[in-house]
Amino acid sequence: MKPNLGQFDNPPDWQDILKYFRGSELQNYFTKILEDNLKAIIKPQYVDHIPKVVSGQVGQLLEDKLERNNFDEMLEELELRGVLQREVGQLSGGELQRFAIAVVAVQKADVYMFDEPSSYLDVKQRLNAARVIRSLISSETYIIAVEHDLSVLDYLSDYVCILYGIPSVYGVVTLPASVRDGINIFLDGTIRTENLRFRDESLTFKIAEQTDDVLIEKNRNYQYPDMSKTLGKISLLIR
Repeated sequence: MKPNLGQFDNPPDWQDILKYFRGSELQNYFTKILEDNLKAIIKPQYVDHIPKVVSGQVGQLLEDKLERNNFDEMLEELELRGVLQREVGQLSGGELQRFAIAVVAVQKADVYMFDEPSSYLDVKQRLNAARVIRSLISSETYIIAVEHDLSVLDYLSDYVCILYGIPSVYGVVTLPASVRDGINIFLDGTIRTENLRFRDESLTFKIAEQTDDVLIEKNRNYQYPDMSKTLGKISLLIR
């Protein structure tokens, strides 16, 4: 796959693409990809689609992909020992997610990409997955992760880019920011350095130690009348 630069009716060739990105990091990236000097692996977003294109036992598939000396470590960290003899089609959503992460993590690559690695996973499994992903970092590799869980993002990332736009219309990727600044930009909905607002309202989280009746009334969307129900000798009154 290659970018069409918006020319969907007459897609450019690779020379035009490299010329368009001249002087940017993408020029070096695409050049290395075309010269087979760079290997990139992606963990797909929709792991529930994996059984439609992959079949076989979990253990055998992992061994077939094994290029790094971390097989046992991945089984422990991602809790996969119990499903080694299972067919991929028999795995649950969380098991498919951990299997997909393991398939990427046992291979050698220059670029690792993880699309929503925390979906289907509970809190403990999300932290384990984040540790596995960070274990792949070296001076010769880099990792790109798309993530919506802010706590996992904070733990996982060194830098953050915000993606905003209109679905199926356009999308913009901001320049890299520190994790703290990137998360604050996302919550605020404003990129102050570019004087740009991409969301009408800020996202705020409030922790209340006691019930605030005024706040409840303010945020109430629906109101129901008093109700009563009698079943035999049992009566229920709701006010």
